[in-house]
Amino acid sequence: MGSHRRLAPSGFDRGTGAAVSILSVAATALGVPAAAAPYDDTRAEVDRLYEQAEKATEAYNEADERADALRAEAGTARDRVARQQQRVNSLRESLGSLAGAQYRTGGLDPSLALLFSEDPEEYLDKASRLDRLTAHQAGQLMELQEALRELASDREEAAGKLRDLEKSRKAVRAHKKTVERKLSAARRLLNSLPETERAAYGRVSRSGRDGMPWPGTAAASERGAAAVAAARAALGRPYVWGANGPSGFDCSGLMQWSYAQAGVALPRTSQAQRYAGRQVPLSEARPGDLVIYRGDASHVGMYMGDGQVIHAPYPGAPVRYDPVGMMPVSSVTRV
Repeated sequence: MGSHRRLAPSGFDRGTGAAVSILSVAATALGVPAAAAPYDDTRAEVDRLYEQAEKATEAYNEADERADALRAEAGTARDRVARQQQRVNSLRESLGSLAGAQYRTGGLDPSLALLFSEDPEEYLDKASRLDRLTAHQAGQLMELQEALRELASDREEAAGKLRDLEKSRKAVRAHKKTVERKLSAARRLLNSLPETERAAYGRVSRSGRDGMPWPGTAAASERGAAAVAAARAALGRPYVWGANGPSGFDCSGLMQWSYAQAGVALPRTSQAQRYAGRQVPLSEARPGDLVIYRGDASHVGMYMGDGQVIHAPYPGAPVRYDPVGMMPVSSVTRV
């Protein structure tokens, strides 16, 4: 660590100090707290990093959901391959026993066999049965060929599912690294602020829709009311990116979990949740409606009435109430 010894100010330092004093006086005259100005850029950068991390989190959720689906599909494809392989093996075994029986008879020409037969009538009866057997064998051969084609197709499908699964896994890992990198940078910036600035940090102060008229507080449906009750029960639980409860949540995870308690299966991501119901104007929002934020739908909260939402804000902030206008609203969805 460097020394904390105070040095005599240089001419540049003295000039800088004078400039800061002038700016402080000007800020006071304008009604702006002098201490706030130096940290505005840092807070804005923290907001930007959290926004980028949230976008990456929703991309992670989408890729993880896709990987889960592909794992199930790949398992089904493998089971189908195993069943088809068992069928092929059974057909081959059956055909092998028939071929062995023909080999043991010596494959004698039918006309010669009739000539040397001691009992031609018995031979003809056996020949008739052999014809039927040969027809059955031909049918089994065709069935085997079809089974082999289906097996090859099933194997190709299973291999494709596994390739897609590996791509999705790579996407999950990439998005996870992006989220962790952005969150780490945001934490470093927050820790660089004085304690009072860190305590004051929050998106509530960035609301731009105070004073708007809001409709009543009754939910639009019974399931909406049940989801509202679940979201209220989650108040105070921590933000955990990539989590959908019950001990921690990210923004879309909280919506998915809350509606699951109402017996409704919502998609995993905020982008997909935007289309999980019908769109209504913000001025007609009712408790239980999903409020989608930003043009890319990278954040979501649940409207609770009186201009408030419950949402999972960002790491370090628990599930809480905030003004509905805490950031730009892009749409409202009634489930």
